[in-house]
Amino acid sequence: MPPVLPVPAAAPAAPAGRPPRAGGRLRALDGLRLVAALMVAAYHYGGRGGEISRAWGGSPRHQFPTLSEWFAYGCLGVQIFFVISGFVICMSGWGRPLRSFFASRVSRLYPAYWAAIVLVTATFALPWVVYETVSPSDALVNLTMLQQPIGADRVLGVCWTLWAELRFYALFALFVVLPGANRQRVLIFCGVWTLAAAITDAVHQPLLSTVLMPEYAPFFIGGVGLYLLHRDRRDVIAWGVVGVSWAIGQHYAVTGLWHRADPAFFSYRHTSVIIAIVTLGFVLVGAIALGYFRWANWRWLTIAGALTYPFYLVHEHLGWVVVGVLHRHLGIPSYATLVLTVLSMLGLAWLLNRYVENRLTPLLRGALSRVIAPASPR
Repeated sequence: MPPVLPVPAAAPAAPAGRPPRAGGRLRALDGLRLVAALMVAAYHYGGRGGEISRAWGGSPRHQFPTLSEWFAYGCLGVQIFFVISGFVICMSGWGRPLRSFFASRVSRLYPAYWAAIVLVTATFALPWVVYETVSPSDALVNLTMLQQPIGADRVLGVCWTLWAELRFYALFALFVVLPGANRQRVLIFCGVWTLAAAITDAVHQPLLSTVLMPEYAPFFIGGVGLYLLHRDRRDVIAWGVVGVSWAIGQHYAVTGLWHRADPAFFSYRHTSVIIAIVTLGFVLVGAIALGYFRWANWRWLTIAGALTYPFYLVHEHLGWVVVGVLHRHLGIPSYATLVLTVLSMLGLAWLLNRYVENRLTPLLRGALSRVIAPASPR
């Protein structure tokens, strides 16, 4: 699941653009990001098998006989994250030079990520923790966020989404931010990427598939299209970008998550529910983009948005440890354990945000800006 990025004020809208909104921040989008992160947490804690079963001392289906079936859909929070990311990256890259865009993304992604890598590695190395840690060499590779293409073992299970985000940032930076963002260039980017991703899927070229990400591209592109609608809701071509992206995106979601009913699988997801959740994600981001959630301007939503990225990073692996301690060792009932685990991970996310992100992000951004700033003429 992807990193959660701050939602800055939008660039001025065209005369026919979006309705005015309160404040300079889309706070409803912050709230939606936290909802998506909680969906993923529900999936990791109760909607799948694997290591979480060791933490519970049995299958989550036995802990949550009714809810586990619904928790299994929580993985679709990642697709919603990607839609939000497309929107936010287009917003933050609009009118910004490449060096500023690069410094902003790196300083936003890495401080909390580094802290999460250290925390999980150190925790799994404790003698009483039964989960296997990665080798020191692989742990160091993980600090780069490039462990997947290199083939190193992952410290964080969720880092595959960060690898997808990095590739999206690179494509957007190269083809939109570097030449300068404008409506025409963004539309060409969306159209070319959509067509190229479809062709890549047809010809089965691994290199192109790695770069163009056919299964995730529609969600990023759909978010970019929604930002164009945020600027001008009467942009017919942008509506087309969103519609095509939704149609292709739901196809990939169904293809990736649906299978025939089989007792050998942990869960069975219905096609109609998968489509409904993907559709709801597009609709909610679209409603926020078009100003229908201007009334949701509560300051606490900004805090929720700030906690989402560190929560997403630490909740899975450290959640295993917390679940095991609370449920198996202290005997706390399943539902109470679930709530307490989520609250503890949110508390840890608050600490990471306050003492790591709020301190290191400005320092790293400033350092990168100075290093890559163009030299002044002599």
